Amino acid sequence: METATATRAPPSWATRLAALLQRRSVLPTLLLIPVLVFFIIWNTMPTLWLLGLSFYRFSLTSGRPPRFTGFGNFQSILQDSEVWLALSRTFLFVFSAVGIETVLGLLLGLLFWGSQRLPGRRVALTMLFTPMVLTPVAAGTFWRLIYDPTFGVLNAALRGIGLPSVNFLGNARTAFGAVLAVDVWMWTPFMVLMTLAALASVPKAELEAAEIDRLSWLQRLRLVILHHGKFILLLGILLRTIDAFKTMDLIYDMTFGGPGSTTELVAIMLYRRAFEVFAMGWSSALAVILLLISIAFTATFIFVLHARERRSQDVPT
Repeated sequence: METATATRAPPSWATRLAALLQRRSVLPTLLLIPVLVFFIIWNTMPTLWLLGLSFYRFSLTSGRPPRFTGFGNFQSILQDSEVWLALSRTFLFVFSAVGIETVLGLLLGLLFWGSQRLPGRRVALTMLFTPMVLTPVAAGTFWRLIYDPTFGVLNAALRGIGLPSVNFLGNARTAFGAVLAVDVWMWTPFMVLMTLAALASVPKAELEAAEIDRLSWLQRLRLVILHHGKFILLLGILLRTIDAFKTMDLIYDMTFGGPGSTTELVAIMLYRRAFEVFAMGWSSALAVILLLISIAFTATFIFVLHARERRSQDVPT
């Protein structure tokens, strides 16, 4: 009597894939693969290429191959007085812009937070957040026309009240303040948004308790509001500091770094050396230095953020 042996067909690729996806440990890894590939191709590899190129003397217009110079580009940058002047203007711009935006954002955020039933509040918030969604090039073109000494709206208003016209972007005394005002106008809404997010994290029970205890507005702001919302505010300050430090397109569209070098920030200098002079090795070294400065900003923020936690851990129990 013959016995027939039943043979099973091998599972299809779809069945194998479904069985593989059912494993909880495999699915998160598969979902991360596209993100990791994108990050490696568009972030890690260009950064490593930039770091390697910073040790070479290379110009796109010389026709010669890259020549290894070690830390020669970094030494040249540190000895360049124009770089130090551009860095000083950049730090002045960053601290002025972020400081003003933080103060205005905190005040406007508290104003909108305390006016929940005010008519037209949503319309006012929408209008306030409008500059933040504009591209820097569009905002720069828009304000360059407003500042124009001949047909600009601002100078027309000055002439209307009997004052002479002012070349805001062409005068070395007013150009830096003019571009700073545009950056404040554009990014103060971001700090308002961060302030509203910080205020939303404050427990209502503590606010009610502070009101029952008859604490003043400044005491409630310091002891309750800032106590719970300071981490979100610090995050907003960090993001604005890093973004302001690399500001280039807004100012370049308005003044091209002029008049002279009055508004030439370090990012504009980097752009000119890389894409006008084509000194790619020197520009790569400067980009590495700017990257290290941004990392220092982030490390300082993390240190401040966790300072209180470390102090509480050091207290003996």
